[in-house]
Parts: sequence; C-alpha cells; structure tokens
Amino acid sequence: MREEDICGVSTVRVKGWQAAYPGMVPQGHLDALSVAEDARMRRDMFARGTGSVLNLVAEEDGAVVGWAALGPSAEEDREAEDGELLALYAAPDRLGAGVGKALMQQTLAAARERGFRRLVLWVIAANTRARRFYERGGFVLDGRAADWSVDGTAVPEVRYCKDLAPPDPRG
Repeated sequence: MREEDICGVSTVRVKGWQAAYPGMVPQGHLDALSVAEDARMRRDMFARGTGSVLNLVAEEDGAVVGWAALGPSAEEDREAEDGELLALYAAPDRLGAGVGKALMQQTLAAARERGFRRLVLWVIAANTRARRFYERGGFVLDGRAADWSVDGTAVPEVRYCKDLAPPDPRG
C-alpha cells in the first residue's frame, strides 16, 4: 500500500463493513462509519508506521478494490513465529470475483517471506460468508472465542489458524 492508496483502502473498508455486518454489528455504528474519518486515522497510522504491519492492496484499472493487513500476532498464546491476518476486505461489488482469493495468496506468500510459521485471524462468528472463505483457504477453528465490544454490544468472534508450510522448492 502506498500513501495514495489510503482513500481507496478506507472506501473498501467502510463500504465492506456496511455491506457485510448488518445484523452482526450495531446498525448505528455502521451508519456512523465515515470514509473521510477512516482515511484520516489510516494516514496517521501510515505516517507513524514501524513496518511491522504489511498492507497489501488489490487494484483494477488503477482503483483499489481490496485490502489486506498482515502483522505479528498479538495473541497471549502466540509463538514467536506466529503472524496475524489483521484484515482482508474486497469491495462489495467485487465479492466473488477473485479479489479476496488473490489477496489471500499474496498475504500467505508475504507471511512465509516474513518467517511466520502459523497465521491466525479473528472473524465475527455470525459472518458465515467470511468463515466459508477462510475455511476454503485452509484455515481451521482453533477453539478460541471472544466477545468484541462495539458501542456496548458484545459481538462474538472466533479464531481461525493455518499452519504455513514452507513453499515446495520443486514448485
């Protein structure tokens, strides 16, 4: 991701939340999301970035249509070589078009390049579409669950993990 991608990433993230999470996250929270505010926050994070989080974008015709973020795991039960898929979103009008799959492939390759041996991610338990996507990608539930508080409402999440075998040198 480059600085000039920030507005596109914020648009994908905000529109993605608003399309994916009705009925899972309080509607008032979704309605209050702002691309401009998300972009402001993202610019601040980008400016102070330490390089520990890798942001990847998918583009079509110069426009951002997907975004993924990868970093070291912050989990209390983590091992030193655990990474975390912090975000993966495709623009709502690009769902099912391969954007997410391409981002996932690039994210897995980047995780291996960074030396991660395992990747974890959290997903809203009721988000069956995302869960199916991750399961098709080889992620498995690991038994961890937690509530994420959104405007005082508990939103149940579950954790998935995937062991990252080193790439086969034979191709």
